[in-house]
Amino acid sequence: MLFSLALIPVIVILVFIYAKDKKEKEPKGLLIGLFFAGMATVITALIGEIVGELIFDAIMPYESALKSFLLAMLIVAPAEELGKYMALRLVTWKNKNFNYSYDAIVYAVFVSLGFAALENVGYVYQNGLSTAIIRMFTAVPGHAADAVFMGYFYSRAKYASLTNNKAEYSKNIRRTILIPILTHGIYDGIIFGGLSSGEDLALIGAVLLWIVYVIVLFVFSIITIVKASKNDFCIAYYPQNVQAVYMPTFGGDWLCNCGMTNQLNYCGRCGQMRPVSNVWYCPRCGSASAYNFCGCCGLPRAQYQ
Repeated sequence: MLFSLALIPVIVILVFIYAKDKKEKEPKGLLIGLFFAGMATVITALIGEIVGELIFDAIMPYESALKSFLLAMLIVAPAEELGKYMALRLVTWKNKNFNYSYDAIVYAVFVSLGFAALENVGYVYQNGLSTAIIRMFTAVPGHAADAVFMGYFYSRAKYASLTNNKAEYSKNIRRTILIPILTHGIYDGIIFGGLSSGEDLALIGAVLLWIVYVIVLFVFSIITIVKASKNDFCIAYYPQNVQAVYMPTFGGDWLCNCGMTNQLNYCGRCGQMRPVSNVWYCPRCGSASAYNFCGCCGLPRAQYQ
């Protein structure tokens, strides 16, 4: 029973994330591999946390709320999120199936919940039924929320890399790593600090603040999932006859319906794709494209003009 309770929230969230992938489902083998890669990062996180705690104990030998908060922000969250990012990057960055923006969220969540599944089983068997119920609605969705933000910016970094936009790539890779660390660190830090304060009033205040933070975190992550699914765009290639890839023949700024001015092929605020009217059909394979080459067979547009 405890084992089932530990895994139920993981399964529910994975099914939800997978179902929101409307354009092109990811291969089951790839997703299973990502899940187990996430499990493997438990080892690297444990090593990082042990080493980090030893360093913190040497610098700050006395327990305090500040020490616990800093430990969460500077050691625990980076150790876990950096491991997840490395697993995500190694498995998916050059994978041919990584061709839509929403794919990155699917990949990141599967990695993160692989980690969460193993961690949750350990906590539940150690602490019992009450822990299973609490973590079902807090810790497991928390890992998923961090992964949603990681995946969102990871897709933008991939797109920028393919379009050879170094500034956008650097900015989005930093966000891919730092934002999940920040959201995770605050989540842990509030509770760690409250528990270490030694005062009932401080603990109550920390719990109330943490509940508000968790609600806000989950709401923002759900909004991100819904928008990313709705505005899912191709970052590499579409199936034949619906081709629309990067490297546009047109350039310059364009104004999105939401009011934001953009240079890339998607709106940085709402994710809407750039309006395309300059469409041509590849004479070799018949795919429709609005860009300088056919992403299906690679034929340059200038070759037949």
